[in-house]
Amino acid sequence: MNASFDIAATNYDKTFTNTVIGKLQRSLVYQHLTEILSENQATTILEVNCGTGEDAIWLARQNYKVTATDISSAMIAVAKNKINLENLIFREADINNLPFPFLDQKFDMIFSNFGGLNCLSKTELRQFFKNSSELLTEKGQLALVIMPKNTLWEQFYFLTKANFKAVFRRKKENITANVDGENVKTYYHNPKEVVHLASEVFVINHLKPIGIFVPPSYLEPFFRKKPKLVSVLNSLENTVKNQSFLSKYADHYLIALQKK
Repeated sequence: MNASFDIAATNYDKTFTNTVIGKLQRSLVYQHLTEILSENQATTILEVNCGTGEDAIWLARQNYKVTATDISSAMIAVAKNKINLENLIFREADINNLPFPFLDQKFDMIFSNFGGLNCLSKTELRQFFKNSSELLTEKGQLALVIMPKNTLWEQFYFLTKANFKAVFRRKKENITANVDGENVKTYYHNPKEVVHLASEVFVINHLKPIGIFVPPSYLEPFFRKKPKLVSVLNSLENTVKNQSFLSKYADHYLIALQKK
């Protein structure tokens, strides 16, 4: 990967995990993930780009056996300090080096939340799919939350700021995004592109929008003081949460892919 996220580790929970928007978007992911996991009858999960460990902890508390990884030693340190569970292991690993260091292990699911895979170019993402298939059990699944190119909230935001050059910035091959003080090369991938890149080894099972009405996290300063508006937006979000055609217009989308 092109960034370690060590700088971002200190503030990540403050700027996203524990925010109003972060909690709402994460709740949507968990609703969909619960359904997918029950269909798959999974017991073992590998999380990549686990950050400060919130999702890994949630999964472990649902009684799954979880191995959570991140390239950032600082992120892993924060995660380890949160909790100690017998069915949860945190360790450093680079997703570009998979299947190492898990050559002798198989998982029922590989999970990545909130744009971790947007650090990968198309070439790297295609290789990630090939590498992931080697780590999955028969009919194992990927559950990935990815940022698309056509996010309506972002286009609206930059239009209101009269920043016309940034309105369609996600359509560029890549941009440099600032993540809590760390400059990260970021690639946006629409659902059709992901399905195509994964098609040699995976087929699509689910596609869900995450953040059509619930706004992106960088709008937290505006929305955290407007609980009634946030509640309305969240209610609207739940009315469209299963409308797959909206996925490429959301802040993120969850795509579930099953090994062929």
